[in-house]
Amino acid sequence: MRAVVQRVAEARVTVDGVTVGAIEEPGLCVLVGVTHDDTPAKAAGLARKLWTLRLFEGEDAELSCSDSGAPLLVISQFTLYGDARKGRRPTWNAAAPGPVAEPLVDAVVAELRALGAKVETGRFGADMKVALVNDGPFTVLLEV
Repeated sequence: MRAVVQRVAEARVTVDGVTVGAIEEPGLCVLVGVTHDDTPAKAAGLARKLWTLRLFEGEDAELSCSDSGAPLLVISQFTLYGDARKGRRPTWNAAAPGPVAEPLVDAVVAELRALGAKVETGRFGADMKVALVNDGPFTVLLEV
């Protein structure tokens, strides 16, 4: 699994002009991509990493979402497995198909919620518009 993690002041995702997920306070906007050999165990590992990754500044230390209660907006993103090394058009061969990917993205969200996280989501497979205010800017790539 692959994730692009952005520390944000706020973020929202809309589908057909309707907001389907939003965080209106500092948190993380997480784009999640799934490849063919990903498993529920990898989804759980990614969730734990997102929950405990120290990306927020505190008075005495850097804080994680688990420390600060910061919310997460998790959005499926098959294009994270796009390959544009050859030619001018990316291929998506490394991206898992929807029936494989959707349950694994859902598993990341479910595990985050089980850990105590406040999680908002996009809508799998939809034409989503993502708006965010990147805090920093601060962006990290994770792979599990």
